[in-house]
Amino acid sequence: MGRQEEVTLSGDNQEIVEKLKALGNVKGSQDTPTSKREKNVLHAKGDSSEEETGEKGSTSAINETVERHNNNKPDNSSAITPGGQSTRSLSQNAELAAAADHSSKRRVNDGGLLIDDKKKSRVDIEGTAEKCKAKEPTKIKQSTGSLLGKFQESSRIKNGHLVKPTNKGKDLAIPFDDIPAPPAPFDHRIVTARQMAINSLYTVNRREILGGGRFGQVHKCEEKATGLKLAAKIIKTRGVKEKDEVKNEISVMNQLDHVNIIQLYDAFESKNDIVLVMEYVDGGELFDRIIDENCNLTELDTILFIKQICEGIKHMHQMYILHLDLKPENILCVSRDTKQIKIIDFGLARRYKPREKLRVNFGTPEFLAPEVVNYDVVSFPTDMWSVGVIAYMLLSGLSPFLGDNDAETLSNILACRWDLEEEEFEDTSEEGKEFISKLLIKDKSWRISASEALKHPWLSDHNLHRRLSSQKKKNRSSEAQ
Repeated sequence: MGRQEEVTLSGDNQEIVEKLKALGNVKGSQDTPTSKREKNVLHAKGDSSEEETGEKGSTSAINETVERHNNNKPDNSSAITPGGQSTRSLSQNAELAAAADHSSKRRVNDGGLLIDDKKKSRVDIEGTAEKCKAKEPTKIKQSTGSLLGKFQESSRIKNGHLVKPTNKGKDLAIPFDDIPAPPAPFDHRIVTARQMAINSLYTVNRREILGGGRFGQVHKCEEKATGLKLAAKIIKTRGVKEKDEVKNEISVMNQLDHVNIIQLYDAFESKNDIVLVMEYVDGGELFDRIIDENCNLTELDTILFIKQICEGIKHMHQMYILHLDLKPENILCVSRDTKQIKIIDFGLARRYKPREKLRVNFGTPEFLAPEVVNYDVVSFPTDMWSVGVIAYMLLSGLSPFLGDNDAETLSNILACRWDLEEEEFEDTSEEGKEFISKLLIKDKSWRISASEALKHPWLSDHNLHRRLSSQKKKNRSSEAQ
């Protein structure tokens, strides 16, 4: 599901490495004046292309079916994403990257390039030693309240009698709709793929496609016995390796039980595919709201989206799961009228084992953390980099690192080249800007964690939220006049 094609990174082509290093030395210098590139129209959403992926070195991603009722010892399997289709080299893009301007933001809208789902890109990259321009983070201010702390009326005793509180207490209410996402309409399950046809138990609507991408397609379906509405993700598997990758996704989802994470209900395995039956939501992708000109996302809306994303990531990281492909296309809205979300697509997710040095060379270029581009060790902060990119996009409608081609995008990431000086950030709070600056940091050890992000004033300060709510009402009144 998503508009961006995913790429596999490798270090076979030394020429592009040297050119990116040279590019970084020129563009990464703080003494060089920055020339702004005129914003171009960002490419629209289309199906993600399939990529060929793999993990090098001593570390392998998990391939274990985690069943809480069994005591099976986990296995390790190669971190390779579904692929098997034709490749095209991006080495020819290196020349374009070398001549690129210093700024490469692109406006997110619905009007440009459609990615062919049957193509993929191979980018031959190794890391550079560029210094990040972003400021080193300072200590996080502790907020005085939690976003979950809604005011509730309570009885009081006055002159020996119970009386209701005055309306003054209502001023403490959260100024926007902070209702948690609804849980799945079924209890959390431990699922194992069954060797049988899905049609025996479910009615799959092959005509109604909910989404698609490198893996296959998602269709609406219904359980025959209960009438429960669900979603069937049909994944084409052409060999044992691809089947093992999907079983890894099942294993990961078995471990995650949270309202902001899509829940797995059932799974079926046949000769040529594996079908995952999951919780169904009909609000569309978060990406659709970014590109919808009629949506008019406010900073308060963004706060609510990011807060829920961080809640889901916090749970994932507590379970030692790395998503490794967080982007607006992999975040679904529960309905079109609410700000509730659920994180989806765990096809690239891996179990994090602290004693092992996990490295990956896959993902969507726009959202890759520097350590992925450099083929360095990944960990929890790798997901938090993607949160910073998503927050930037929700606030501005711009993609902070997107270049004219994948090579330029990756060089922008390695140089950590971004700023908040665009006119789209003129009305953004200082707390919002600081939040992004604590995530888009090249050295992953300096990025704040999901737990720390939830305590940041931007997500937790009630006074800030009331101020933004008042500002939102004033803007609406002026527009009505």
